[in-house]
Amino acid sequence: MKKLLMIIALLVPGVAFSAGSNYPLDTAEYDLTDKASLQSGAKIFQNYCLGCHQMQYQRYQRTFEDLDIPLELGQEHLQFTGESVGVHIKNAMPIESAAKWFGAPPPDLTLVARVRGADWLYTYLRTFYVDENRPFGVNNKVFPDVGMPHVLQGLQGVPRLTTEKAMVDGEEVERDVGIKADGSGELSAEEYDKAVLDLVNYLVYTGEPTRLKSESIGRWALVFIFVFFVFALLLKKEYWRDVH
Repeated sequence: MKKLLMIIALLVPGVAFSAGSNYPLDTAEYDLTDKASLQSGAKIFQNYCLGCHQMQYQRYQRTFEDLDIPLELGQEHLQFTGESVGVHIKNAMPIESAAKWFGAPPPDLTLVARVRGADWLYTYLRTFYVDENRPFGVNNKVFPDVGMPHVLQGLQGVPRLTTEKAMVDGEEVERDVGIKADGSGELSAEEYDKAVLDLVNYLVYTGEPTRLKSESIGRWALVFIFVFFVFALLLKKEYWRDVH
């Protein structure tokens, strides 16, 4: 019974964290080999997300090296604290104050792509909409009653729900047909989607920085196993030739 209770206690936080709506997710076509996309994602994160969300398991130096960002440029445009390049990516927001402002401390985003998934993040960042009843004036289709502001609104513009009239069972009703920005943002709709994809690409990278290297090693390991299997099969046939 104790073991069962311990397992339940460990699983409940994970279930609560993954809870959300059944809103259909769009596919995030990210590419970890696209260094330009990763660099753009890093820039967006540092300028729009770091104020609230940390990456306490990712170092600046590792980021600059993996993304082919020259040290001087990285420190000038992405590292604003003036600290050593070897420090982790953190902010100065007090946890206690953040909990009061947002209802809960903003989560660390180092591993968010592994927890939530790239498709969830991509859809989430593109489904904020104006909701005057919420504390920050916005809500979200993927994460209803979201407790954070739409920090990318300056890029997207003001997003509003759009509806159309339709007949349902002989009665005219208004049907939700999506979210559309008002055009006041710095980017067009297509450019905003690309910027979000770049950010998601970066978050996927930070969740597993060695992924490409691991996949490369894995492919070579499979080649070795196949070659070894061929020699082992030939050796087996030669060893058992006289027996058969």
